[in-house]
Amino acid sequence: MRTLTTPILMLALATITFAAEPPKLPYVYTKWKHFTVEDGLPNDHIFAVKVDGPRVWVGTEDGLAMIDKRTGKIKSWTEKDGLPWRVITAIDVDKKTGDVWLGLFGGGLARFSGGRFDHWHQLNSGLVNDVVYGVAVQDEYVWAATTAGASRYNTVTGEWTIFTEKNSPMEEIWNYNVAVGKGKVYLAVWGSGVLEYDLATGRWKDYLDPDGEMEIDLYRDDGIVHVIVTSASPADDVVWISTYFGACRYDGRHWRGYYNQDSGLASDFINNAKGRSADEAWFATDKGLAYYDGTNWAVYRPALDTHAPEMTVRDAQGAVTRVPVDTAPAHHYILGLDFQGDDLWVATAHGLSHGIRIRTKGAKNK
Repeated sequence: MRTLTTPILMLALATITFAAEPPKLPYVYTKWKHFTVEDGLPNDHIFAVKVDGPRVWVGTEDGLAMIDKRTGKIKSWTEKDGLPWRVITAIDVDKKTGDVWLGLFGGGLARFSGGRFDHWHQLNSGLVNDVVYGVAVQDEYVWAATTAGASRYNTVTGEWTIFTEKNSPMEEIWNYNVAVGKGKVYLAVWGSGVLEYDLATGRWKDYLDPDGEMEIDLYRDDGIVHVIVTSASPADDVVWISTYFGACRYDGRHWRGYYNQDSGLASDFINNAKGRSADEAWFATDKGLAYYDGTNWAVYRPALDTHAPEMTVRDAQGAVTRVPVDTAPAHHYILGLDFQGDDLWVATAHGLSHGIRIRTKGAKNK
């Protein structure tokens, strides 16, 4: 679903004007450090990263890792160490208990607690499917987004609740992600947009494209940009949403859509979004990492042609500035990210990247 645009306008949008000086962004990352198997990770293909204070948990194609920022040391766990499944696609941490919850690609759900792994799957629990794309801790509950619906586990009572098309407004049951907001839980669903679950009432609300078209977006900013949604990230009182056809922001009353052709998005194919505030968000795309501060955009990546480190900034008028940099994220295919104070941790297809914030003079540092 892309906005209808005339060929003349498309040509105008494709013409890049390079400005002499970039606008002052509140968050700038020109120093990146990378972690791969050579540093102790079990695999270079990183699916998930989750910050837990000084610890950074990393889900890879072949095991779990933890980086301790205080010491710089990396510890890893594979199936040989008791990990019940080698491919980890999602991570969340229970802030009350410190338990680490893992979504496993084909292996169900796992909990790492006290140095031991516990394992739930279709044959021993109420998990609706063993392909888990997303996991989120909500008080005593753990939510799992799977390819056949969502499951909710009560860690106190042991009770499971399953949500599918039978008891929720899922037109499709392929759940890509789950996130917890203020009194709400959000499911990102392939073909069903975003589903919002009200914790107080137990009622669902769905967000679909109002014009009902799959291939084009007939009316700009009338609703969600596409129903194939990969994530919904609540921040303050807004929700940032990523899809395979662009991104959008919803403040409870108004929608705003963003596309590569008329914004600073590196690509409309977005694997994940992470809101930092009501005005700021990061987007993990297949062509780089994009940042939006509410007015300006920045893109970080190895150049798609030369693979040299690249950073560009786009202002509100569409003028683009290339910022000289010596480092960039390890790969342009970005799958996820998380914040550690001012620092940024980025999961890529070829390693984990750690971005260190540079405070710029004249910027409104948040």
